Amino acid sequence: MYKAYNLLRLNCLKSYSLRKYSSTRHKQMGTHSSNNIVWIDLEMTGLNVERDRIIEIACIITDSELNITAKGPNIILHEPDSVLESMNEWCKKHHLQTGLVGAVKESRITLEQAEKEILDFIKLYCPPKTCPMAGNSIYMDRLFISKYMPTMNDYLHYRVIDVSTIKELCKRWNNIAYSSAPPKRLVHRALDDILESIAELTYYKKKFFQTTTL
Repeated sequence: MYKAYNLLRLNCLKSYSLRKYSSTRHKQMGTHSSNNIVWIDLEMTGLNVERDRIIEIACIITDSELNITAKGPNIILHEPDSVLESMNEWCKKHHLQTGLVGAVKESRITLEQAEKEILDFIKLYCPPKTCPMAGNSIYMDRLFISKYMPTMNDYLHYRVIDVSTIKELCKRWNNIAYSSAPPKRLVHRALDDILESIAELTYYKKKFFQTTTL
C-alpha cells in the first residue's frame, strides 16, 4: 500500500504546479457530476472551532469509484504569531516538524482568498449541493469549514463520507480486513492526508464492500 500511496502522491504533485503557498493551476480531467466526491483536509491550530484557525487546506476530486479526476489547490493561510504561539504542545511540535509553522508565517493568503480558490475549483466538477465531502474524521473539518468558509460549506452536500467511520465498522465486523489495512504515515499535511484517506477507502472498498447479487 505504500507503493500505491507514493504513486498517488507522485501523480498528484506532477499534475499541477504549485506556487510557494498556493496552487492555482490544476489539470482538468474529470467531468461535472453529482456522483463526484470532494476530498478535503485541513490543518488547524487546534480542535476548538471557536478559538482555533485553519492554516492549511487541500482539495482533490474523485469519481464514485475513487479514481482521482482532478487535483486542486493546496493552500497555506497566514496567521499572526499570536495565533501560532497559542497552539497546544501537540500542534506546536507537529506543525514545526512539518515546516508548516514557518510557511504560515511567510504566507500572505487570507481565509477569504483560500475559500474562493477552493470553491472555484469545486464548482468546475460539482453541481451545487450534490457532492459529499470526504476524508478521515471529516466531521471536524466540516465544523471548521461551516464556521470559517460558510459559502463553500453551503455549496457542498450536507452529507459526508467519513473514512474513520468505515474503519471503525470494519474493526468490529471484519477484523481480518481491518488488521491488513494500509498503515498511516501520519504526515499531518493536508495533501498527504487526503491521499492516504483515498488509498485507505480504496482498500476498504475492495476488502469490506463486496458486490454480490441479492
